Amino acid sequence: MTAQEKLQLKLKSGRHIAVGLDTDIKKIPQHLLKEKEPVLKFNEIIIEYTYEYAASYKLNLAFYEKDGSRGLEQLQRTLELIPQDVLTIGDAKRGDIGNTSNMYAVSLFEHFKFDAVTLHPYMGFDSVEPFLQYEDKLSFMLALTSNPGSSDFEKMKLDNGQYLFQQVISKVKDWNSRGNCGIVFGATNEKELLENVDSFEGLTVLLPGVGAQGGSLEGVVKAFKKSQKEKFLVNVSRALIYRSQNEDFGKAAKQEIISLNNRVSEVWHKG
Repeated sequence: MTAQEKLQLKLKSGRHIAVGLDTDIKKIPQHLLKEKEPVLKFNEIIIEYTYEYAASYKLNLAFYEKDGSRGLEQLQRTLELIPQDVLTIGDAKRGDIGNTSNMYAVSLFEHFKFDAVTLHPYMGFDSVEPFLQYEDKLSFMLALTSNPGSSDFEKMKLDNGQYLFQQVISKVKDWNSRGNCGIVFGATNEKELLENVDSFEGLTVLLPGVGAQGGSLEGVVKAFKKSQKEKFLVNVSRALIYRSQNEDFGKAAKQEIISLNNRVSEVWHKG
């Protein structure tokens, strides 16, 4: 099953939440520390309780790479726990000159077997083209991110009157000839989202920033409903996976993702 098919099935069933497995051993419930592999056990329980309700799982590689070979093994084993019909996103933010980028693509798509990745597009087409050769995968390009520093560059006004992030969106649409491109657009930028959502056309949109960063789930859904576009994923990490510090943390995560799905549905179907 291609990444596009996996995602479409989830979106059709009303699933729009990407579970962010950015697991930090300092934040997981203390009782798990007695386990041989606390992070892996935490991920296993979160997946067990949420996979039926998740549109995808997004794993930020930094949370695993920091532990070297052991962390990369935990990343690999976590991916093996995720059901095959659920989209996996490697939040790696790669982007480099051609040959190096090709090696990154092989690593993420062939070794780890992620369905999708996040990429920096700022070195131009040749830096992302190796990823786009994988037609059955998805590549999400950073357009307007959720962090405060996004204004340093992404909101710079260009000579043609566009902001830099708008130029990125325009370029990504040009690169989407295989239908395997998407963009990252921070949910904290609600005004910009409303102003630009019509320009996304056929791109799939990954929206970080809901929850701990302050982005509004309802605001995101309203923007996409206004444009009648259903190809969006809302990433929720800390506000979902750390919902409880007790032994019921899996059940708490399940209740939270069900609540998030219900909130999306209520806004989408509201008259």
